[in-house]
Amino acid sequence: MNMPAAQPRLIVFDVFGTVVDWHGSIVKEVSERFPSVDANGLALAWRAGYQPAMQGVRSGARGWVRLDVLHREILDGLLPRFGLGGLSEAERADLNRVWHRLDPWPDSVAGLTRLRSRFTIAPLSNGNLALLTAMAKRAGLPWDCVLSTEVFQAYKPDPRTYLGAVEAFGLQPGEVLMAAAHQDDLDAARSHGLMTAYVERPWEFGRQRPKDVTPSPDNPWHARDIGHLADQLLGT
Repeated sequence: MNMPAAQPRLIVFDVFGTVVDWHGSIVKEVSERFPSVDANGLALAWRAGYQPAMQGVRSGARGWVRLDVLHREILDGLLPRFGLGGLSEAERADLNRVWHRLDPWPDSVAGLTRLRSRFTIAPLSNGNLALLTAMAKRAGLPWDCVLSTEVFQAYKPDPRTYLGAVEAFGLQPGEVLMAAAHQDDLDAARSHGLMTAYVERPWEFGRQRPKDVTPSPDNPWHARDIGHLADQLLGT
């Protein structure tokens, strides 16, 4: 794949699935806390409610709601199905915060640290500010700043999210690189003039449900992981 002549000044990252392993992290915590529960099924069902929940906000059917609230609404609807309907309010609130405690992929911290040596790096995630800040602090994610779509009161792929990130840093769209493990996120970013890099995460949904990570010619960069992306951008 040919490398563009231009180098970004800012790299923004999708987080869930790209930088952190949401599936593995949730399965691990649920398995430890509730050994009899189908942790894989709960993790996948919880994530499956993510896009429909955000669509209610995108469509205007409801006003802006932070992702922590949406995650809790989805969870409350799932708990009876997985035999956890009797959890107390405190237990539900703590379980919902598992999204604040997600572990990074093994390459993420080192890869981001390398990229930060030359570029400004930040998340551009649908996760809310409190969630992303707690996650970064726990996981040691070396962001230059924490940027959430909460700032723009809109969820990706709303143009306000991508262009808002560009404007927040006083840049032009062509000076910003969006890195993600999701082609639809990259398609949307590219449609607004951002450069794009695909990061392979074949096990995002677990080993039993591998993802197709075939390169798309629409992305100027395609990387096996964040370290490989750093290799390409830093020329090492």
